[in-house]
Amino acid sequence: MTQLKVALPPLAELDLNSELDCAWLDRQGQVSREERLSLGELGQRSKSPPLLCFLHPADSLLASLDVPPLPANKMVAAVQCAAQALMLGDSREMHIAHSPRDEAGQVQIAWAPRQQLLRFAQLLKQAGLTLRGLYPAPYSLPVLPGSVACVQDGHLLLRDSVQVARVQPLFDDGLDGVVWEPGITLHWIGDHPPAGSELPMSDAQRWAGPLPGWGLHGAVQQQQTEHRGWGRAIGLSALAVAVWVIGLNLYAAREASQGQQLKAQMSLRVKQAFPELPVILNPLQQARQQLAVRQKGAADDPAQTFNRLVLQAGSGIPSMAGSVERLTFVDGTLQLGLLSDARRGGNDQAWQSTLAQAGISVTADEAGWTLRPANEATPSDNDDSSGAEDE
Repeated sequence: MTQLKVALPPLAELDLNSELDCAWLDRQGQVSREERLSLGELGQRSKSPPLLCFLHPADSLLASLDVPPLPANKMVAAVQCAAQALMLGDSREMHIAHSPRDEAGQVQIAWAPRQQLLRFAQLLKQAGLTLRGLYPAPYSLPVLPGSVACVQDGHLLLRDSVQVARVQPLFDDGLDGVVWEPGITLHWIGDHPPAGSELPMSDAQRWAGPLPGWGLHGAVQQQQTEHRGWGRAIGLSALAVAVWVIGLNLYAAREASQGQQLKAQMSLRVKQAFPELPVILNPLQQARQQLAVRQKGAADDPAQTFNRLVLQAGSGIPSMAGSVERLTFVDGTLQLGLLSDARRGGNDQAWQSTLAQAGISVTADEAGWTLRPANEATPSDNDDSSGAEDE
C-alpha cells in the first residue's frame, strides 16, 4: 500500500497555501518520490492516499514519564495528571496522547493545542483530504540499533526505538552544545555529522521510520468523523424517506387494484340482482335506489312484482330453462310448476343464496318452486308465529 508522508510547518502558520515536504513511499517502505506541495494542491490531485503527517519540531512537545502498572481506564487519568506539571498553560486546552507502558515503566507522552488541531482538521476538510496519522517530528526517522538523529529547523531530532523519540532545541552553538550519551551508537542523517557517528545516511532515509502505535491524530479524526457522521445521518434519512415513498406508492397501487376488483365484483352482483339496469356505474348507490323503489312500489304494483320475480327466477334458477310446465302468480307470489323429470327435493344453497341477496325468498314444494319478496312472510310462518303467541 502506497504511503504519503507529510512534514508540516508550525500549526499556527499553517493554511491551504503553506508549502509542505511530501514523500511517497512504495509497498517496501522506500521513498519513490519527494515534492513540495500545499494542502490545496494535494487536495486537487486525484486518488491521494490518507496523509501521515509529522508535526513541526516546534510543535513536537515530548516527554517520558515513570508510571506504575495501571488498568487501561486509569492509565489515561494518571498520564493526564502527570502531564499537567509539564505544561505552562491549562492542560484542558491541550490534546494529550501517550504510548503504552514499556518494560522499564516508561510512558512517552506528547501534547499539542487542541484549537490548533481542530483548525488543522478544518483545513483538511476544505482541501478534501483525510488524515491517517499525526505524530511528533522525530517519529519519521528510521529505527536502528542505537539512536538515529538529524537536524530540522533548529531542532535536533532523535529516535531511540519504535515508541521512544526526543526533540531538543539547538542554541547558538548548535551541535557543539549537545551532550551525547556515552557508548551509544549514533546514526546521522544529513550533512555535517558529529564526531563519532556512523557514516551519514541520505536525506530520503528520514521518511523510512516505522510508525508508533500512538499519536496525536485522535482530536483531528474525531472532528472529521463528526462531520462524516452528520453527512451519513442525512444520507440515511434521505434513503429512509425514499424507501417510505416507494413503499407508500406500492401500497397505494395494491389498494387501488383491490378496490377495482371489489368494484367489479359489486357491479357483477348488482347486475345479477337487478338485470333491468342497463349500465352499472355506481354499484352501491344504484343497488340502494333499486331496493328503495322495489320496497316502495311492490305492494301497490303487482305487475312490477311479477316482472321482478320472473326476471330473478330466469337469471338465478339454473333449471329454469326448458323445465317449467306452468307459472302461477297469486297475491305477489310466483309458483313455478316444473316438469316431472325436472322436479327435485331439498334446497340448492348456492343459487338460493344469490336470490336471497337480491331480496327474493325461495321455498320448494312437490310441484316445483315458490318465489316471493323476502319482506313478505309465508302463511306457514304466520301460523307458526301466531301459535307461538298463543302458547
